[in-house]
Amino acid sequence: MTMETDVGAELAIRNLIARMAHTVDRGAVEDYAPMLAPDTRWIMPGGDIAVGPEAIMEGVRGRRAAGSAGPGSATRHIITTTMVEVDGDTARSWSYWIYVRTGTQDPAILLTGLYTDTFRRTEAGWLFAERISTLE
Repeated sequence: MTMETDVGAELAIRNLIARMAHTVDRGAVEDYAPMLAPDTRWIMPGGDIAVGPEAIMEGVRGRRAAGSAGPGSATRHIITTTMVEVDGDTARSWSYWIYVRTGTQDPAILLTGLYTDTFRRTEAGWLFAERISTLE
C-alpha cells in the first residue's frame, strides 16, 4: 500500500469520526446507519453493548428521549488527539472525547473519555466496525 493510499484512508477515517460526532450532537438518528457496518459493535461506558445499526440507533433514541444528547440537549462532543493506524482494509483509532454542556447555562465539562474505534473499508467507503467508549 502506498503512502498516498494510507494518507487518504486516514483522512477518510478522521472525517468519519468527525461526522459521527456532528451526527450525535446535531443530526437525525437515521444519519447513523450509513456510517455503520451491518455487524458494528457499540460498547458504551458501563458495558452496555449494541450490535448492528438498528440496535445502536435504538440506544441513540433512548438517550435523546432522556435529553442527555442530541439536538436540544445543550451538549456537544469534542473529539481530540486522534491517532489512526491503517492496515489494508481495516483500521483502528484512538481519540479522546470531551462531553460538554453548552447553550445558555454556564459551559462545563461533564465527562471525558477515550474512543477505541475499529473500521472496515467497504464498497461504500470506511465504516465503523466497533466503537468502545470508556470514561477516563
